[in-house]
Amino acid sequence: MCGRFNVIDSPGLQSLLRDLGIDLQLPTATNVAPTEGVGLVRDAGAGSQLDAARWWLTPSWAPAVDQKYSMFNARCESLATSRAFRTPFKRQRGIVPMSSFIEWRTVAGRKSPWLISNAQQALAVAALWDVWDGDGSQLLSCTLVTTAAAPQFEPWHKRMPVVLAEEEWGRWLDSSQPIAANDPLFRAELKSEWYLQELSGAIGNARNKNPSEMEGFGELIELRR
Repeated sequence: MCGRFNVIDSPGLQSLLRDLGIDLQLPTATNVAPTEGVGLVRDAGAGSQLDAARWWLTPSWAPAVDQKYSMFNARCESLATSRAFRTPFKRQRGIVPMSSFIEWRTVAGRKSPWLISNAQQALAVAALWDVWDGDGSQLLSCTLVTTAAAPQFEPWHKRMPVVLAEEEWGRWLDSSQPIAANDPLFRAELKSEWYLQELSGAIGNARNKNPSEMEGFGELIELRR
C-alpha cells in the first residue's frame, strides 16, 4: 500500500527527473494524499513528458468521477485481469517521481507513521494512467502499482509500492513492449537500501502540509537489499 508521499525539490529528485528525460522541476509537496495532484512522467513518443494528474484512477469508461472504489493503488497481481487496470497496463504506463513515502506501523496496539526513502531521496514509482472525458473536459488520473512487501519491510506493511530500478524505467514507459503480470520488476524485494524513521502522528491529517512534520525522530533504520 502507498497512501501518502512527499515530493521535495532536492538535488536527488532533480537528478532523477533529468535521468527520466524531464527538464523541469517539481515543486515541493508534503503529505500528498489520494485525489490530490501529482507529477506523472509518460512516454511522449519522442521522449518523456511530465504532466499533472489526479492521484486516483478514473477509468475512461467510468460513468462519473467518484471515490466509490479504492483506485489510488493497483495490486500488480491483478493488473492483467482487472477491468480498470488491464488496458492501462498494456499501453498507459507511467512513473510518479517522489522523494519518500509514508507507511503506518502498528506495534503493541500503537499505530505510528514512518518515512521511507533511499539514499538519494528519489524514488521512481510505477504507475498506470487513464483519461476520462465524461463531461466534455478531460481528466488525467493515475494509480500507483504495489507488490507484496520485501521480507525486510514486512514488519511495517504487507504491501509496498513498485519502485523501479533505473534499468527498468525505459521498458516500463515503452508501451510497445508488453510486460507480463509475473515480470521480475514486480518482485517482492528491495532494489536498493531503504531508510526508515518514525514521524509525528500529526501527519495522519492529510491537511497537514507542514514540511517540518516530515522530519523524523528516533533511530534511523536501514533496510539492506
